[in-house]
Amino acid sequence: METNFTPAQLADPDVRESEKILRACVHCGFCTATCPTYVLLGDELDSPRGRIYLMKEMLETGSPATEEVATHIDRCLSCLSCMTTCPSGVHYMHLVDHGRRHIEQTYTRPLPERWLRRMLAFVLPRPAVFRLAMSAAAMVRPARKLLPRRLRAMLDLMPRASSGPSPVHRPQVFPAEGTRRKRVALLTGCVQQVLAPEIDAATVRLLTRHGCEVVVAAGTGCCGALTHHLGRDALGWARANVDAWMRVAEQGGLDAIAVNASGCGTMVKDYGFLLRGDGPYAEKAARVSALAKDVTEILTDLGLNPPSIATGQRVAYQSPCSMQHGQHVSAEPKALLAQAGFTVLDIAEEHLCCGSAGTYNILQPALAAQLRDRKLGNIAAADPAIVASGNIGCMIQLAGGTGIPVLHTVALLDWATGGPRPARLG
Repeated sequence: METNFTPAQLADPDVRESEKILRACVHCGFCTATCPTYVLLGDELDSPRGRIYLMKEMLETGSPATEEVATHIDRCLSCLSCMTTCPSGVHYMHLVDHGRRHIEQTYTRPLPERWLRRMLAFVLPRPAVFRLAMSAAAMVRPARKLLPRRLRAMLDLMPRASSGPSPVHRPQVFPAEGTRRKRVALLTGCVQQVLAPEIDAATVRLLTRHGCEVVVAAGTGCCGALTHHLGRDALGWARANVDAWMRVAEQGGLDAIAVNASGCGTMVKDYGFLLRGDGPYAEKAARVSALAKDVTEILTDLGLNPPSIATGQRVAYQSPCSMQHGQHVSAEPKALLAQAGFTVLDIAEEHLCCGSAGTYNILQPALAAQLRDRKLGNIAAADPAIVASGNIGCMIQLAGGTGIPVLHTVALLDWATGGPRPARLG
């Protein structure tokens, strides 16, 4: 694609990177076949190719974003399926992130939407604040029908009750069982520790059982993905995590940073790019990105212990977009579940997003609901007893539309190799 940026514009490293991405696009249109919003809407401007044209014009002219541009970029899930499909290697993720920042800085949204986005960016990354918000949600739930549509969507996604702070999230070191094989830091994140703290507890049991010393580092918190994909500055979260993990590495070495929420994993693996020009953080962030691993990558490297119980349940593995398209981790979770004795089922249209996509199911509830129902239809066709996933957002999204238990992959692997039976299995 031909571009027309001025030398002054190209002095900006973000513009320079976006120009390189734009030039890689050859307009082939392969991306349209795997884009969830194009599949649903059939609108060229709701395809990656159409959005690329919109962002090119906006960034080249340096003009404020228009309502049309904001509408079509907002509908993008950042599922990154287009990147998996693209034969030219167009790095759409970095381009759309740049486009979202430009929109956030130059476009004035309607007041209710501005307040909703500000609230999400403030509440969700802070577990203590999120717990308070859930308490408030319980109070207004009886008046649900009187709320605006997007607030209803947010309320529907919230469980009826939240867990209090879990001991597993305090800064500490969990010793390995037997001979120590690896020393890993665990990202405890934000939303997941409020909605499903049992996932981190299962992860610690699973890793220590397989010879990992697990460190919960003081000073870690939200990975920054939620605010980053809203077009807001998330580098403060990234720097705090980089500092915390580098202290762990300096004090006793570090073989990996274990991440059990795939949306967070994609973000942490991108820290090296995000902080590439950030002085003393550039080198440290690149090191953190190299250390970041999905928990299933770590277990694949270690080798899964033989199952200690007979499982055999039919499990439909829902591969989160951030896992299969963002991190290119697809085979490992399925292989581990099979090794643990489960019958792993294929799902039709596996590449299509479930509609969760961070805050997408709150900001775009109608499209998100269509995608969820489509995904659940494909899951139901496989006739599973359990749905497994590797991302808390996908789990909440799917559980809201099905009676089939939706569990994290590590909960099943933990159970199969000696841990407790997951409570959601009854």
